[in-house]
Amino acid sequence: MADDLAGSLSAVRLTEFWRRMDEQFGAAYARSVAKDYVIAGLGGRTVEQAFADGDDAKSVWRAVCVAFTVPEQLR
Repeated sequence: MADDLAGSLSAVRLTEFWRRMDEQFGAAYARSVAKDYVIAGLGGRTVEQAFADGDDAKSVWRAVCVAFTVPEQLR
């Protein structure tokens, strides 16, 4: 049961990540940013690569915020 809860929490965090990306960049451009931009704060990886490697949504979002100077109210 704990694994089910952990999985659902991960899904919620990922949903929140994409909501914030859409707010910051717009829905279409957010996907492009995730696929195409190499971010130093992610060790020279893209958002997609970081997620594929198992990075959590919160740390990926923090790296995006730094790389793109996301306004404080959206962090």
